[in-house]
Amino acid sequence: MFQQKLRLNSRMSAVQTPLIPVIGELIRQNPGTISLGQGVVSYPPPPEAISSITEFLASPANHKYQAVEGITPLIEAIKTKLQVENKIVINQDNSIVVTAGSNMAFLNTIFAITSPGDEIILNIPYYFNHEMAITMASCQPVLVATDANYQLQPNAIAKAITPKTKAVVTISPNNPTGVVYSPAALAEVNQICREKGIYHLRDEAYEYFTYNGIKHLSPASFPDSKNHTISLFSLSKAYGFASWRIGYMVIPQHLLMPVKKAQDTNLICPPVVSQYAALGAIKTGVNYCQKYLPNIAFTREKILQELSSIKNICTIAPTAGAFYLFLKIKIEIPDFELVKNLIETYKVAVLPGSTFGMTNGCYLRVAYGALEPETAVEAIQRLVRGLQEISQG
Repeated sequence: MFQQKLRLNSRMSAVQTPLIPVIGELIRQNPGTISLGQGVVSYPPPPEAISSITEFLASPANHKYQAVEGITPLIEAIKTKLQVENKIVINQDNSIVVTAGSNMAFLNTIFAITSPGDEIILNIPYYFNHEMAITMASCQPVLVATDANYQLQPNAIAKAITPKTKAVVTISPNNPTGVVYSPAALAEVNQICREKGIYHLRDEAYEYFTYNGIKHLSPASFPDSKNHTISLFSLSKAYGFASWRIGYMVIPQHLLMPVKKAQDTNLICPPVVSQYAALGAIKTGVNYCQKYLPNIAFTREKILQELSSIKNICTIAPTAGAFYLFLKIKIEIPDFELVKNLIETYKVAVLPGSTFGMTNGCYLRVAYGALEPETAVEAIQRLVRGLQEISQG
């Protein structure tokens, strides 16, 4: 019997291929490679997170589905944290929804606020999973350039808004650049969104990772911001929680049901065992992350010192947050080809800038949060040697 061949022509065809697994396979093929690729921290979850799992196991009911928006004790702990640390007050105007990481929070948001064909403004370089989620939802990412130091350009954002625009995305501290946006620029973008009747979609995954006395700022703390500001948070970085997949979002009250529809369809509820661990982590507070920050800051300074030796072929904008550096490389070579060469010849892995939307020139993202200082310095020395030799032909 004749069988017609299946033809795959789905919306996923338009979605870029995630580069981290590709880079991971290249690393496996080249043993001894030091990775400056994936954005994770080196330290483990706090002991309180692990011990909270005992409480989870003590109740048979915890093995059943729980509330779509998260368990009550965790939501109450998050509410306290938001008020104390972020100056965000939870009341009748907004709600907390616990998610399986902030990537899910972002996807929930896109499904909740858009219809196919709508537009979301991304500032470039963007976080690749944001661009992928927008495309996956059959919406259009509208790319707005940041300035030479990767800071926001509110006037350019305002000009990019059309009747189809539903949100402006800002990430600060930023992935992939490590830049922290100025309070004035964030306030201006938030005001633009309010005036235009669109959402300010704010990713705050790196809220605790700031340097040089810079303070984190949550736009949802601005006056008259609750109705149009969506805030995304993650435990993955601050608490060494990457594989536990727990984050949360603060949303205007009118989005609660649309977000719950998206989450219930995709997940039903965040993993309850991870929520108990998250409860233990949040109860330890910001001090847990802060005790590791001096080590990360020391690594950052050492890396910057090493990179200063190749200023003639490598430009780095000023950074004050996260654990990333974004390098503009003055070498006429496709970025992925350069990354592949660095792995195969010099045994150091970084990510190509094109996956973050930087297609005009050669850019590399360096992630240093997962490495101890000695290993990070060794990796950067390999990178420096590789760039020097490759630039010389």
